[in-house]
Amino acid sequence: MIKRSERLNNVSYDLCGPLYERAKELEVLGHKIIKLNIGNPAPFGFDAPTAVTEQIIRSLSQAQGYSDHKGLLSAREAIKRYYTAKDIKNIHTEDICLGNGVSELIMQAVQALLNDGDEVLVPSPDYPLWTAAVRFAGGKAVHYRCDEEADWYPDLNDIKSKINSRTRAIVIINPNNPTGAVYSQELLQELVKLAEEHNLVLFSDEIYDKILYDNTIYTSTATLSEEVLCVTFGGLSKNYLAAGFRAGWMLVSGAKHKAKAYLDGLNTMASLRVCSNVPAQFAIETALEGEQTILDLTLPTGRLGQQRAITYEKLTAIPGITCVKPMGAFYMFPKLDVKKFNIESDQHFALDLLIEQHVLLVPGTGFNFQQYDHFRVVYLPEPTELSNTLDRLTNFLKTYQQQF
Repeated sequence: MIKRSERLNNVSYDLCGPLYERAKELEVLGHKIIKLNIGNPAPFGFDAPTAVTEQIIRSLSQAQGYSDHKGLLSAREAIKRYYTAKDIKNIHTEDICLGNGVSELIMQAVQALLNDGDEVLVPSPDYPLWTAAVRFAGGKAVHYRCDEEADWYPDLNDIKSKINSRTRAIVIINPNNPTGAVYSQELLQELVKLAEEHNLVLFSDEIYDKILYDNTIYTSTATLSEEVLCVTFGGLSKNYLAAGFRAGWMLVSGAKHKAKAYLDGLNTMASLRVCSNVPAQFAIETALEGEQTILDLTLPTGRLGQQRAITYEKLTAIPGITCVKPMGAFYMFPKLDVKKFNIESDQHFALDLLIEQHVLLVPGTGFNFQQYDHFRVVYLPEPTELSNTLDRLTNFLKTYQQQF
């Protein structure tokens, strides 16, 4: 038998895992599946800004060859201007690397840092690629608690208790996926202080930094200190509704003087894949410096604002469900009353919902959450479809008792 690499042991990505495969089987049988498992705007009628797609079309004749392994200089200069305007200090274009989405760059950043047995502090719940990347690199993902009672903010005391001599980095996902939490400047300052004290790298996943509600103030982690090495991740997938273009970037800032070997490793990782998708690189400057259509969508009268309101209202009206209202991104992470519904497995709950109502969700344990009483809702469907889908969930839970 040809076996898979042992590096894939304990590596999973439930957003496209067994439940997703079961959903595809049901589709083959003729069933329409409402897919609330992944934050992919396009299938729900969201389009990238017209200027962005037109720029790619105009640039195709210039995009037939490789770019520099770090990316087009014009795109990196636009990213530099974007983060300089946020007040991140001392940015150079060589500090910026473009990738095939943030996913590729997360893998590169983690692999360039870790040796076998090194530890990275990752939030729980998390975006599961972070845990997968750490494990695939031979490291240990140590999950720190995010407190639902405190609007899903990280528990600083829990983080402090888990730092040891093998800890190399802290992952911050802000705005958060899957909870929708947006962290205050005060909390981020505490996390930065911990990183400074223990000489840790800060990985700041900021892919949703424009998707904010209710006039929420956003702070980019790297603006808070030049004494810690911060790797900031962003891209076109969410803010510009262009997930399929696979255009992401990472910016290294702060204490670069003490990270020369790591920066050399990042350069090596970038060069190994030659370069990222070139046509989409041409869209980055246009996206960052053109009309910011996402800002209208997140208003209370905008489509995302309306869908957030519908989802929160419908979920919290279901007996046995509670939910923290998200301040960013386009997800909610509601809690189930396990006693009321006799739930012993959130995976089983999600499978039952899929089979009976043809609604695909990801259970909380798919986000490395230790309890089996949560699930994530993606509120991207247009309002009528979203409302009808949540009615299906309501009807399902009226009589649901988990059976084994």
